[in-house]
Amino acid sequence: MAVADRYRMERHDVASQQAADSLACVPDAPSMARGACPSLSAPMVTGDGLLVRLRPITPGLTIAQFRALAEATAKHGNGLIEITARGNLQLRGMTASSMAGLAADIDRAGIVPESGVAIEVPPLSGLDPLEIANARELALRLRWEIAALDPQPELAPKLTIIIDGGGRLTLDAMSADIRLRATKAEVGLTTWNLAIGGTAQTATVLASLSADQAVPAVIELLKVLAHLGPTARGRALDVASLQAGFPSTQDRTFSANDRLISPIGVHHLGDNNLVLGLRPSFGQIHAGDVLFFLDIAEAAGANEIRTAPDHALLVLGLDDEAAQNVQRAAASHGFRISVDDPSNHIDVCSGAGACASAFYATKSVAADLLGEAPELLDGSLTAHLSGCRKGCAHPGKAAITIVGAPTGYGIVVNGSALSEPVAYIGKQELKSVLARMNRLVRNNKGAGESAKDCLTRLGADAVVTALRQG
Repeated sequence: MAVADRYRMERHDVASQQAADSLACVPDAPSMARGACPSLSAPMVTGDGLLVRLRPITPGLTIAQFRALAEATAKHGNGLIEITARGNLQLRGMTASSMAGLAADIDRAGIVPESGVAIEVPPLSGLDPLEIANARELALRLRWEIAALDPQPELAPKLTIIIDGGGRLTLDAMSADIRLRATKAEVGLTTWNLAIGGTAQTATVLASLSADQAVPAVIELLKVLAHLGPTARGRALDVASLQAGFPSTQDRTFSANDRLISPIGVHHLGDNNLVLGLRPSFGQIHAGDVLFFLDIAEAAGANEIRTAPDHALLVLGLDDEAAQNVQRAAASHGFRISVDDPSNHIDVCSGAGACASAFYATKSVAADLLGEAPELLDGSLTAHLSGCRKGCAHPGKAAITIVGAPTGYGIVVNGSALSEPVAYIGKQELKSVLARMNRLVRNNKGAGESAKDCLTRLGADAVVTALRQG
């Protein structure tokens, strides 16, 4: 019996209640609800005009295509290009009258946006010799199977599937509703661990499957979610019923990388192939800087640009000497080039002026954080600057979150932007508060202790006391 049929028989009487329960955990704040992702056909209204999120169907773009994209953004928008935490492109500042021209220019460049269910794979899948299995091939098979479904399942707009074959740049830190991750089994064999909800570390494993079993298993899960309703996410699924229905060829374990590799820097793929990883400052760059950079990269031999999680951009086609030259040039055109750059550990939303919901200019505060609290930014923790409680830049928990409020800022410790702040501060107090937090870590950190470990040991009460000190 198919898993979806079995599940329907066992859970029919509680399906509606379970779907309702999955929504009950969402705070009652309709203005904060996030629906479908903005696209060319349905851009989102923001503080600086219309926003388009774009994920091409190809792994990357040629230099000519990326140049055309930058030119189109400057012509039809305000020229600002962003790379999101999940590696999507965002184009800002369009108007209702300029959208048709943007779409036409993107189409003319041969850039085809991905549509349908979001299926994410590591950016180097198919190129990385350390990859256990080719995730991109499995993702393509899954897309074909989903497209063949009749009728098409009605699924939650932000439902996400991750297919991760391992390698250098995994998606272990990203959350997903459904996750397939390759793992080595017997000699010459690969299995795919199927899990639901969370990151690689927090997801609940349902089964360990062969490649032939993996795609049908995901299709069955999508049918279950469609049966639960158009708002159902992975967390709404009943684990016990699903585990009983799926075949399992291995123990139900799920191993994630202990140490995540940053996309920033030079990555050697063997056979004289390498990839140069860069990060636009706070995930945002102007089209003018992009165009200058592309001219330099193309002259050095670059032939492809890919985006990657953690707001990164990957340059392909360079040799070692060229990569070093392009890396130095990138620093002069709006990119961060070092994995140790403290700004890599600050997640920043668009902020006031770009987002109508934001209460403060997040990038200005990021500059203050770099100047006033260097002890916090040792790479052990993430500081999240959220203009409002939506937490778009970092939906999960962060060690420190500064949330915009009508009268100032809320300070959240080990929580998300939706968590209750441990303290509220006025608009003029932020710099002094950042300096106090910096002193707290500097004065209490033991030998070899990280900022994250120090704050964890001290606890939220110590942070609150430091914030209240004059």
